[in-house]
Order: sequence, then C-alpha cells, then structure tokens
Amino acid sequence: MRISRFFLCFLFLLTFQQLKAQQNVLLIIADDVGPDYFGSFVPNGDTAVMPHIRSLADRGIRFTQAWASPVCSPTRAGIFTGRYPFRTGVGQVITNNMSPQLDTAEVSIARLLKTYAPLSFQTACVGKWHLHANVPGKRLNPNRMGYDYYSGNFNGAISDYYSYPIIVNGIVDTANEYATTQTINDAISWLDTINHTKPFFLWLGFNAPHSPYHLPPAHLCDTTGLNGTAAHINNNKSKYFKAALQALDSEIGRLFAYLETNGLLDSTHVIFIGDNGNAAEVAQNVLPSRCKGTIYQYGVQVPVIISGPGVVNPNRNCNNLVNTPDLFATIAELAGMSNWSSFIPVSKKVDSRSILPYIKNQNQLVSTWIFTEQFQDITNVNDGKTIRDSEYQLLRFDNGNEEFYHLLSDPQQMTNLLTGSMSVADISHYQMLCDTLNTLLGMGSCSPAQTLDWSVNSLNLFPNPFHESIHIQIAQPIKQWILIDLQGRLFLKGENTEIETKYLPKGVYALQLIQTDGRIKVLKCTKE
Repeated sequence: MRISRFFLCFLFLLTFQQLKAQQNVLLIIADDVGPDYFGSFVPNGDTAVMPHIRSLADRGIRFTQAWASPVCSPTRAGIFTGRYPFRTGVGQVITNNMSPQLDTAEVSIARLLKTYAPLSFQTACVGKWHLHANVPGKRLNPNRMGYDYYSGNFNGAISDYYSYPIIVNGIVDTANEYATTQTINDAISWLDTINHTKPFFLWLGFNAPHSPYHLPPAHLCDTTGLNGTAAHINNNKSKYFKAALQALDSEIGRLFAYLETNGLLDSTHVIFIGDNGNAAEVAQNVLPSRCKGTIYQYGVQVPVIISGPGVVNPNRNCNNLVNTPDLFATIAELAGMSNWSSFIPVSKKVDSRSILPYIKNQNQLVSTWIFTEQFQDITNVNDGKTIRDSEYQLLRFDNGNEEFYHLLSDPQQMTNLLTGSMSVADISHYQMLCDTLNTLLGMGSCSPAQTLDWSVNSLNLFPNPFHESIHIQIAQPIKQWILIDLQGRLFLKGENTEIETKYLPKGVYALQLIQTDGRIKVLKCTKE
C-alpha cells in the first residue's frame, strides 16, 4: 500500500512538473503594418486604438529595431525555416503557380516542434499561408510541413473580407464570416479540440489590415464617420486601415480571453509581429518610394512584441537588432530545444539567431547586424539586398547602385552618404557593412571611392594583422570594446587597451570601440 501511494505521489509530482514546464507558443502575424501605427512603439504618433496589443507590450518586450522582408511571402518563409530568401528561393510575393515557392523538404519550425521537441507539440496554422500557390496538389502543404491542422487562405490578399475562399486541411470552401473574426473562430475551434495538458504551437496569420481597405463590423471598432462607400474609403484609406487594426485588436482580445479562461495564458509565449512595412497609400511621414516592397528602412521595419513566462523584467524596450528569421531559433529554444540545430541537415544553412538572451534580459549581444532582401522573376528597380548595424544602413540594388544612410540622423533616408563627403565614422561603418554583406553572399565588392586607412588620426591598432595580441592606441578614453567576426558572432569584450587573441581562430574581425561619450568607432583587423 505504501509503495502504491508513493508511486501515485511520484506520478502526481511528475505530471505537475510537466504541466509547470509546459510552454505554448502563439505567433500572431498582422499583414502589412509597420511600428508607427502602434502607440506602444510611437507614443506620440498617429496610431490606431489597440488596447489588447498595448497590454501585450506592457507585459512583454517591445523590439524597436526589428526587420522583416519587404513583402509577405519571404517574411513567412524566413520565420518558417530560419533561412534567408536567397537560400529558400522565396524572394517575392507568390502570385501564381509559376512563382518560386517554398520547398516542402525544408525543416519547418512546425515540423521541428512536432517531431523533435522534448514534449511533442500540437501544431496548427490558421489564416494566411502564402508560401505556395492555391492549386490542387499544394493545398495540403501546410499539413505536409508539420501542421496537424490548417484553415485559411493561400493568397496574398483576399478580395472581400466578408466572403472569400478558405482551405481546411486541403479542402476548399467559402467563408462568409468577417475574415478577422473567422481566423479567431478557427483558432479557438482548434484549441477546443486539443489536449490542454500538452504544449501547442499556433501560427495565426491575419489578412488584416492588408487591403482591400473596408468597413469592419461596428462591434469590433469605432466606425464613427465611416460610411464604407467606395469613394469614402478611397479618400480616407488611413482611417479604414486603423479601423481594421482596431478590429484585429478586438478579436485578439477575444483569443486572449479564451486562453485565460482555460488556464493557458500564463503558460503561453505570445509573439506579435508585422510582416513588412506599411503600403504607400497608408504610409506616414515618408516618401512613397520608401514603403512596403522596398528595402528601405520604412519598408522592412516591423513591430515585434514578445510576452510570456520566459520574459524577464517585462514592460521594457529592447533596442538591439532583430531579424524575423531569428524567430525560428527563438521559438525552438522557448520550446526547450537548445539542440535544435542538430536536427537540421548540414546542407540547409540556417541563419536564425536566437534572441532568447534578450527575452531573459541577459547582458549578451546576439548580433551586430541584420540583413534582408528582395528579388523577383522580372527585374524590378526595387530589388536588392540590404544590411544595417546599430547606426547605418547599406542598400545594394540589383542594378548595381548602392545607397548608404545614417539612420539616427536621417531616419527618412533622404541623404545618400555615398554621394558626398564621408566622415571617418561613415567610411568605417560602410566598410564593415560592405565586407559583412560580401562574406554573407560570397560575392560582391566595396566602392573603391570609399576606402579607409583603418589606422587614422588618434586611433590605431597594432599589430594588424595580429597573432597573439592587439594593442589599442587612442587619444579618447573608451568605455568598452567588442570583438566580433563578420558573421556578427561575439568573441571577446573588455575595457583594457591590450587584447589577448592567441585563442582566436584565424580570420577577419571587427573591433567596436565604445567611447565614454557614447560614440562608436569600428575598425577592421585580421588574425593570421
């Protein structure tokens, strides 16, 4: 009897610990919206009414310097696989069966969590898919790539928010419910069918607030002054865009209420993102040539909010650089998969870098640069690749043109530094970004007009190239130095002017010097 009671107690404690350790993941993607419509990111901006998303930000982390791809399909492919567009082949909007589409052999985050996680995840994708064309033979691809359940639409946009084709586990039907409401209905219906004692991963892809701009149901938003006629919508697109965002927020609130009622909210990591910047017709304070579909900052900067049981010190901003493909590794590690990379074939290079240190508020820099790109079957003037660090952005267009901007002093990107006289700081950042981009792509060259003797004025490194040590010679005092390689990986950091390097592998590095006045100098150095 005692043994039996002991065994029952052991099973109870084991079950309790498993439930306690369970951490679900909910990924919410809003379609076509940048951070400037969110009061939690831009307190004084012209923002939409979104109390539930603001509440999410208050109990989570706002990532203020996050990039996606310029359009939706590559962003989704990057999150799904952790790989950049030039690796997946998805660099443009998928419009038909002739468009390059995601290889179903890719190791998706859904497949990873379902098959290899310590506790197998129940998986679902609800809403916009947009990784394959809506044709027979491909409508089961969400299920083939790791989802137990799929309900939504494959296309980039729906023509009518109140009536549109919907695919449920490969079967085509017609939805006649408001699309944002339908998405939440389907999500809750699936959650009602699963085992709440086991973890789940839910990818929730909204069509809103993507065009067509429309009048949402009055119970979901403030429709005062909005009559919904075609003429009024055409003349007031931003107002209808914000109404769609408010309706989106209302329905997200309904999902949060469901999770809380069922005891799931406290054990669920919620990740909210936009998939690219705002379209030109609803852009705010920026040129139309800098919006969605371009590799300029406004076209690729997106809101990212993460909340949940793993967040340390919530209600804070993180100003470090984040890339949407980084969510692949981050979600895997939130699911307890510290060894996730061992399940990826060596031939499938994964670019994702987990931002778990930022979530846990650890003093660790994940990356000093982020990258994105766009390419299409038919050459487009906006196609190209871009990379940025904490201050500067380098844009390299496929037509051979380059542009370079200081984002802190020129956020609207009006002054291309490559066309004028550049400072030592400008040139050093350009050189580092250019070298990093070339290393990443395995090709490219830097503008010969923008070269720099890396030992200039009152700043010098010697010896360079180096072997066992580097000495920093600088007139101004430094607060800290950081030594990284051209992939952005941190190797060393410190405060002394003598750096021991005997254990470093051979290669090219960047030494960032942070001065006591806050200025940053970047130098290139090589170990032979």
